[in-house]
Parts: sequence; C-alpha cells; structure tokens
Amino acid sequence: MKSRIIGVVAAVAVAVLLSSCGGERQLYSWHDYEDTTYKYSKKQTEKLQKDVEDEYLKMIKKQRELRGVVPPGLFAEYGYYLIKVNKKKEGLVYLKKEIEAYPESQIYISRIITQLEK
Repeated sequence: MKSRIIGVVAAVAVAVLLSSCGGERQLYSWHDYEDTTYKYSKKQTEKLQKDVEDEYLKMIKKQRELRGVVPPGLFAEYGYYLIKVNKKKEGLVYLKKEIEAYPESQIYISRIITQLEK
C-alpha cells in the first residue's frame, strides 16, 4: 500500500513538472516587428516603409497572445512613425489612441500632441 501511494505521488509530481515545461505564452503578439523595423532602420526604402506600416497594423489588429490587447506604447510608436513619414494627421490619431488604451501615458503623450499641434 505504501509503495502504491509513493507511485501515485511520483506520477503526480512528474505530471506537474511536465505541464510546467510547456512553452510560455507571451502577453502580446509581436509578429515580425523586430526584424522588420531593424531592416527599415538600416535601409529606408519605400518597400520597407510599407512593410513597417503593415507590421504595425498587424500587431494592432491581430493580438493573439495572453492579453489580447495592443502592447503599451505601440499606438504611440506607430503614431510617431506616421508623423516621421509625413502623415501627421494619422499620427496624432494614434497618439490619442495610446492615451485611450493606457491612461497612465496621458501626461507624456499629451505634451507631444501639444507640441505637434502648434
């Protein structure tokens, strides 16, 4: 009887250990963000600019990971990117979306918006 209990406890311990070895889910989906933005930072072509814009939109629209929401700062980063490529009006929209999604960013982002609207 004692060996049977030890066997059950061992089996449960092994099951717990194996279940914790599974892949860790991230909070946010980053898709190919790092690779795409790195390539664009090295060589700013129209094709790579389009790729970067597509990657930002993919991250905004297709969050599949644990939280299912856009990562903090992503709206602001995309908005700043749009402003840099002469799409100021669209960029301001995304900066304001950052404040809506993450109210704690309001102090910082509102200063940027004020500067850009002058």
